Amino acid sequence: MLFKKITILFSFVLCFTLSNLVHAQEEEILNLNKPEREQWFTDLGFGMFIHWSMDVQLGMVISHSMVGASDDYLNRYVNELPKTFNPINFDAKQWANAAKLAGMKYVVFTTKHHNGYCMYDTETTDFGIMNSPYGQDVTKMIVEACREAGLAVGLYFSPDDFYFLYQQGTLISRVRKEALASGNPELNDYVKRQMKELMTNYGDIDIVFLDGMEQFAKTELAKVCWEINPNVVVTRGAIFTPEQESPESPIPSPWEACYTFGDQWQYRPTNENYKTAKDAILKLIDIKAKGGNLLLNFGPDALGNFPPEQLGVLNEISLWMFINQEVFDETIPHHIIKEDNMWFLTSKDKKTAYIIINEDKWKFGERKNFSIKAFKSTDRSEISVLGHNGKVLEYQKEATPTPTVNQTGNEMNISVTRSQRIYNDRQWRNPVVVKVTAIQ
Repeated sequence: MLFKKITILFSFVLCFTLSNLVHAQEEEILNLNKPEREQWFTDLGFGMFIHWSMDVQLGMVISHSMVGASDDYLNRYVNELPKTFNPINFDAKQWANAAKLAGMKYVVFTTKHHNGYCMYDTETTDFGIMNSPYGQDVTKMIVEACREAGLAVGLYFSPDDFYFLYQQGTLISRVRKEALASGNPELNDYVKRQMKELMTNYGDIDIVFLDGMEQFAKTELAKVCWEINPNVVVTRGAIFTPEQESPESPIPSPWEACYTFGDQWQYRPTNENYKTAKDAILKLIDIKAKGGNLLLNFGPDALGNFPPEQLGVLNEISLWMFINQEVFDETIPHHIIKEDNMWFLTSKDKKTAYIIINEDKWKFGERKNFSIKAFKSTDRSEISVLGHNGKVLEYQKEATPTPTVNQTGNEMNISVTRSQRIYNDRQWRNPVVVKVTAIQ
């Protein structure tokens, strides 16, 4: 009797284990990205995300207001709102140049968000930019502007399509089976046709970001992308892409953290809370020190402008990157992320250290000393502050702003002066980057 009970228990455990294994395999994320292309993607480091759709006219959350909306609301959203979308100030080159100046290496644009409104020329539906008063293919212009600026081209696409469900007579939902591609064969076929258009009508696409509620749809679309272009890097849908958060500790590359610049993905004209430039810079530093990419989102307004509140902060990021771009070029994380208020990166050969110092109250011309355990200098080590020659402090003839480095026991000691005049008032609260060569 005991043997029979043990046999039954063992059979139950075995069945339970196999069931979980099958389920895990069904949920397993497919990643056919080439390793060398994933390394290329990681080396890009910093990208601009752009969320933009016709409902920006009302300053609302992009797409999501359609879920749970009344029939009257949906009728006006689908049939009236597109008639007034006319972004006459849109300038793709201006967008691309702003991204490049900020040190960004790629742009990811929302070709179609969950609402189903296509921001590109498609044969699958009339619900899109080509049937607006503007009537031009903004995706094409963005792709061409990015290529001209030397930026990698990224396309965002969502298989969740509220307009398709509305036309189909299916209740708009994020959780009901019939509202998702896996439970709606017509929707599945529809979004695959759209994905093929995007992958074939705009030349070779570098990066694809697949959003949506279910892994099934993202995997199906990723297969379409890899079949057409084996060199494309699929980010969301194939690799880890945390949203509005990043891991506490380093994780293996590639991964990409996506953050809004304000509280909302799409432009919101009132009640918005934007990050400061320093917030964004520190976020980028922390993510790069942990081996990831930062995809920072911006939202143009209904006329196609980057609002002044966004451009102002983007300009400050550009200024910091103009000085310190080297810290993100061909660098990798160190096994120690940071000490106190200092983050670390190294060159790929691990012979050069970059120390990124976040010191809030550092006056122009003031010398500060720091001790670091993460690195060891040698008698061949040389130190510099990125952007400054270490020889001159403006208007101060007797000043000696030259940085120094020496090793004492287990600590590398650096002495650094904040010597470059960035603003007229000499106030510059953004991080300073120190470079030390020939480290052990």
